[in-house]
Amino acid sequence: MRQLLCLLLLCALPMSAGWAANTLKYNTLRVGQHDNQTKVVLDLAGPIKYKYFSLSKPDRFVVDLIDVIRTGDKPKINYANTAIKKIRSGIRNGNDLRMVIELTESLKGNVYLLKPSAGKGHRLVVELSGKSFKPAQRVAKAPVKKPVQQKAAPAPKIKKKELVVKQQERDIIIAIDAGHGGIDPGAKGHKGTREKDVVLAIARRLENLVKKEDGMRPLMIRDGDYFIKLGNRKEKARKHKADFFISIHADAFPDKRARGASVYALSQRGATSEAAKLLANRENASDLVGGVSLDDKDDMLASVLLDLSQSATIEDSIDVGSKVVKGLKGVARMHKTTVQQAGFAVLKSPDIPSILVETAFISNPGEEKNLRSNAYQQKLAVAMMSGIRSYFISNPPPGTRIAAREHVIERGETLSIIASRYRISLKTLRVANQLTSDSLRIGQVLQIPTRDT
Repeated sequence: MRQLLCLLLLCALPMSAGWAANTLKYNTLRVGQHDNQTKVVLDLAGPIKYKYFSLSKPDRFVVDLIDVIRTGDKPKINYANTAIKKIRSGIRNGNDLRMVIELTESLKGNVYLLKPSAGKGHRLVVELSGKSFKPAQRVAKAPVKKPVQQKAAPAPKIKKKELVVKQQERDIIIAIDAGHGGIDPGAKGHKGTREKDVVLAIARRLENLVKKEDGMRPLMIRDGDYFIKLGNRKEKARKHKADFFISIHADAFPDKRARGASVYALSQRGATSEAAKLLANRENASDLVGGVSLDDKDDMLASVLLDLSQSATIEDSIDVGSKVVKGLKGVARMHKTTVQQAGFAVLKSPDIPSILVETAFISNPGEEKNLRSNAYQQKLAVAMMSGIRSYFISNPPPGTRIAAREHVIERGETLSIIASRYRISLKTLRVANQLTSDSLRIGQVLQIPTRDT
């Protein structure tokens, strides 16, 4: 019996070691730039299997980590002076982890493992190199030519820059979807309150807030009491090139004690089922993947492109959803304190970040009363607007008016002077530029939010 126990223990050891080895410490991910080479380093608990490939239009480098568990929070990385725009990751095929590195240009990539040495454990290194890349081109702009001044004119104490917004730059489009409508009343409260009515009222309040937001424009999916099919809701958002989709609902449950708000993003299972439908009819699914049509791609490439697009969209949906949750916490009791994921049909756009907000339980008498209140409806709309604004200040889509607001650092300028000049807080300026300190470089470019948060 003793020999049998020892044999079982010995057999179990490789399994335990194998599980530990397949762990990525995501919060320690770091990026460095050395001459014309950008390096991404990941700390591992042990050796792993991996594969990688490049994609273009837009330029990306993809690393698949086989049978890997991700631990730790999303790292805060400063990509200034590197060839990287953004790094994102997500679960793929149930057990694998896919890391997507978005690049400023096409670069050659190489990936290799480092064994433990000098007090450091196993590491995965991604090397990206290209002859044309020059870090200074990422953050510096040509100096602004100063007008020739008359000798008699006194020099200004502080040089002021005018904020120039080009006419071709567009507004961020927020698609607002009031759930149900028409022949579909949705859930009903004990006093007869209909979900379709209160969510439309909240949606209209959110619409008014978006209208007042500089650089944003609302798109009402339903602006009256009529029925729209679920698939047609997301198609309307896509037709109008929406940057974000928010669907507003009120929950219900047989037990009237159930209460609280929740925010949902699409689940990976829901994304997989939607991907199968899109791939089956991809000749009609043009421009769903970052402007790239799928109808002329082979099955493998089309599947990879769609998978990348959906993973990025889900990640962005969770990011903005987290900010909406934060806003709602100041107004409502939360049924779920983090963003949940489910296969709601209205969330299945592979190219538009989308969330569904359950504002309250209409089946709860107290929350039904709140949902009927104009003041409470306004509070909910303000909370959602706060989350949306916070996300887009930090992640403005290229070509939008919010993304176009920039300030080039000159000698003697400080972060507090710049914040004062544009009438925003230091906190807002730091968040918008992902700054971890107040130190600045001459020639550095700061993004200027349209308003304080």
